[in-house]
Amino acid sequence: MEQTLQVILIAAGALIAVIMLFAAAACAACRRIRSKIPITRPPAATGLSSTFDPKQVSMAELEKATHNFSPDLIIGRGSFGMVYKAHLPHAGRSTFAVKKLSPDAFHGFCEFRAEMAALSKLRHPNVVTILGFCDTGSERVLIYEYIPNGSLDKWLLLDTMSETPKTPRSRLTSSWETRIKIVETLRSRLPLSWETRINIVRGVARGLAYLHNLKTPIIHRNIKASKVLLGYYFEPRIADFGLARIIDGSLSHVSTGVAGTMGYMPPEYIQGATMATTMGDVYSFGILMLQISTGIRPDSFKDESNGKGSERFVEWAREKVAQNLHMEILGANISRAGLEESGVVEFLRIALLCASYSSRDRPPMREVVELLKRIPT
Repeated sequence: MEQTLQVILIAAGALIAVIMLFAAAACAACRRIRSKIPITRPPAATGLSSTFDPKQVSMAELEKATHNFSPDLIIGRGSFGMVYKAHLPHAGRSTFAVKKLSPDAFHGFCEFRAEMAALSKLRHPNVVTILGFCDTGSERVLIYEYIPNGSLDKWLLLDTMSETPKTPRSRLTSSWETRIKIVETLRSRLPLSWETRINIVRGVARGLAYLHNLKTPIIHRNIKASKVLLGYYFEPRIADFGLARIIDGSLSHVSTGVAGTMGYMPPEYIQGATMATTMGDVYSFGILMLQISTGIRPDSFKDESNGKGSERFVEWAREKVAQNLHMEILGANISRAGLEESGVVEFLRIALLCASYSSRDRPPMREVVELLKRIPT
C-alpha cells in the first residue's frame, strides 16, 4: 500500500513539473510575440490639462475670459455668431477661440447641434479641433483651438485693397467699415506667395477628402475663404461646420432650404436641390481656388436676381483660359519671380474642373488631392 502511494506521489509530482515547464514556455512565447506587435498609442492630447474639461466651463468663466465678449477681442465672424479670442489661464493651453451664437439667429441652435455632432469626433491636421462647449439656457458657445493667423479671407483682402471705397466713413455700411479696419491692420503684411497659396489649397483639399471619405461621410456645404483658418506656418484648417450634413444612411443629408453662400454655391443647390452631396463641396472648392489665384471675390460677379454669381465667375475664368491668358488673370499681388507658367495652367485647369456646371463632371476630392500634388512650385 505504501509502495502504491509512493508511486502515485511521484507520478503527480512529475505531472506538476511538466505542467509548470509548459506554462513557463508558453509565457516566454507570449512575451516574444507581444514584443513584435506595434503598440497603438492613444490620440495626441489636445493641449488641455488633465483637470480641465471645456464642457464644464460656465458662462461666467467665458464672460471673464472674453472680457464680457468685448468687441476688441473679436477675431472673426462665423455663421450666426461672432468668434472671440479668449484666455483661460487654468487650462493647459491658455488661448482659445470662442464662438458665441446669436440668441436670435435663424436656426442658430440647429447650427450648434450640427457643429457639435460634426466636429466632436474629427481629428485631422487640416480640420479645426473643437475642444468643448457651453450650453446654458438660451446661450450656446463653442470652444475651439486658437488658430493664430486668422481666416484666409482676411489675407486675400490684400489682393483687393484697391477696391476700398473713397466714401467718407460716416456714410459707409457696417460691413465696409469692418472690411476697412481689417485692411488697415493688414497693410504691414506681405501678400501670400504663390507657393503658400498652393500649399493652402492642397491642405484644404486634404481636409475635404478626409471628411468625404470617413466611414460616415461629412459634407461641409459652406466652403469659402472665411471658413479656412491659417496656422503659424499658414497650414490651413477647415472650420465652421454650422451647415454640415452627415451622410449616415438616413435623411440627415437632406436639407429643406438653400445651404451655403452665394458666389460659392453650386448650381444644383441654387436650382432647388435638397440633397447635399460631396460634389457640392467640390464645386465650392473650385470657386475658392479661382479666388485664391485671381484675387477676385466671387461676390464681385453676384447677381441678386438669380444667385448665378459663381457661374459668371467660372464663365469669365474659362474664357480667359481659352484665350491662354492664364498669367494675365493671376492676382496682381502675386510675385511672378520664379513662377512657372505650367504650374499656373495646371492650377486653373483643376479649379475649372472642380467648378464644372454638372456635378457628374467634377472629380472626387481624393482625386483632386492627387492632381494638386503634380503642380510644380
